[in-house]
Amino acid sequence: MTVEAFVKETGCKILCMPCPDKEIDGVYIGDLLSWVMGKADQGNVWITIMSNINTVAVATLVDVSCILLAEDVVPDPDVLNTAESKGINIISTSLSAYEAALMISKI
Repeated sequence: MTVEAFVKETGCKILCMPCPDKEIDGVYIGDLLSWVMGKADQGNVWITIMSNINTVAVATLVDVSCILLAEDVVPDPDVLNTAESKGINIISTSLSAYEAALMISKI
């Protein structure tokens, strides 16, 4: 499933989507950036509440399909601009990380 199809299926809000055709291949949930770097896989939807510029750097290193910000977290415009330039999709949901994972498990 592509990130674009995922957004349509789940109703997540698009904050930044420079690469809508990235394929999703799994999910990783985590807020500790060093753990995400070592544990998340390429193509994962990364569920987090972290919204600083370092999340874009980690997402780029791991090559996740998108960052899914839980609990209506909204990053600063600078973060979104950097994500756009680096090809990192950022979407959001009002759900908690746990609820978002449950939603994803059903699709």
